[in-house]
Amino acid sequence: LSGADLRSAVLSGADLSGAVLRSADLSRADLSRADLRSADLSRAVLSGADLRSAVLSGADLSGAVLRSADLSGAVLSGAVLPPIPVVPDIDKAVLAAIEAGGELEMGGWHVCETTHCRAGWHIHLAGKAGYDLEAAIGSAAAGALIYAASAPDLPVPDFYCSNEKAMADLRERAERISV
Repeated sequence: LSGADLRSAVLSGADLSGAVLRSADLSRADLSRADLRSADLSRAVLSGADLRSAVLSGADLSGAVLRSADLSGAVLSGAVLPPIPVVPDIDKAVLAAIEAGGELEMGGWHVCETTHCRAGWHIHLAGKAGYDLEAAIGSAAAGALIYAASAPDLPVPDFYCSNEKAMADLRERAERISV
């Protein structure tokens, strides 16, 4: 399926493990819960794609366009990705920043210097490298990839839930042993 035009395709739950989707246009496609293990998605356009809870273990995402893609809950262990900054003990770091006077506001990526949504905190705590990644691929994808690189054994958090659910999940994850 190299170069295929699959814009807005509904592939939710599909088994695409090992598929060759190099340079395919999957913008706005529904790939939620799809099995994309070891798939070749290099240079694929995934702008606005729904990749919630997709399995992308070992997938090649080099050069993929991920602007506005939703990677909440995606499994990215072993995926080939662009250089991603790592935030040590990311959940503990976000919680510590909030407890030190910052705020969590899931309704906006970066409300101000001390108020961010969860993905916004991932980007902010990664510093210049995080903001550079955000500029290149968008806020949701950057926050998700920073999380995946920083906590490779955990699924990406839900960036679209309520403040209360996000804080509860953040506290639960911060209590786990971090990488």
